[in-house]
Amino acid sequence: MKINNQMVMDEEEVDSFLIQVKDKYGYDFRGYTRASLYRRINRFLVQKKLEGIQELGQYIFQSEANFEFFVQELTVNVTEMFRDPSAFVALRKKVLPLLSTYPYIKVWDSGCSTGEELYSLAILLEEENLLHRSKIYATDLNQKVLKKAKEGIVSAISIPQHTKNYYAAEGKNEFSNYYHSNYGQAKFRSELLKNVIFSPHNLATDNSFNEFNLIVCRNVLIYFNRELQDRVFNLFYESLNPFGYMMLGKKETISLSAHNKRFEVIDRENRIYRKIS
Repeated sequence: MKINNQMVMDEEEVDSFLIQVKDKYGYDFRGYTRASLYRRINRFLVQKKLEGIQELGQYIFQSEANFEFFVQELTVNVTEMFRDPSAFVALRKKVLPLLSTYPYIKVWDSGCSTGEELYSLAILLEEENLLHRSKIYATDLNQKVLKKAKEGIVSAISIPQHTKNYYAAEGKNEFSNYYHSNYGQAKFRSELLKNVIFSPHNLATDNSFNEFNLIVCRNVLIYFNRELQDRVFNLFYESLNPFGYMMLGKKETISLSAHNKRFEVIDRENRIYRKIS
């Protein structure tokens, strides 16, 4: 049944569908907030002219390619270079000076999407003379956006906003030094990826895979329910070195989590925390 072109979903039917998805493909979306999940499923149903959850199941279980289309719709990929510039200023002034005392720096950009945040981090490290002794692990659930991140190509239309953010983040050079333009596109310098490892990673199901000095996961947890958020905070805690740093998005906080006492606040406004060990 539809109301105002929105499918009215039965929660038990959706839960059964999500379990089937997890069993067949290993992707667990049950921890996503229901409002966001239902909204995105509805949009996918409209796009594909499907009449409900049963037809959706038939569609995505036909082939992995169909399922990949579904994953692309469910995962949110809104991003830009140096998004929320004050956060990068805080990283530059409050985190990197301390990380610079380490002989080697490991950074995890979790939920890196199409790579704009990744390139922002690489530029920041380059300008602080730290990129050459850093390793950045860029991960995302969506393998299609990971491929785009590797390519490092953005529309030239987005460059003015990226440039504005870069200078607001107290960039030290000409932003144009980091890319070259051609045929309406901008491609970032390949040298920025010299110490980057791309890998798929699912925050809902996968475990810790390394120990990091800094974990950046911004504007991902807002789509998770409290239980899944707590799982992720525990994962990040286990993945950080002693006194390692974690940065979230401005609409995200650990203060309501059961793990909040395991971190100290470094910058409340910019959601930067340090592991207590």
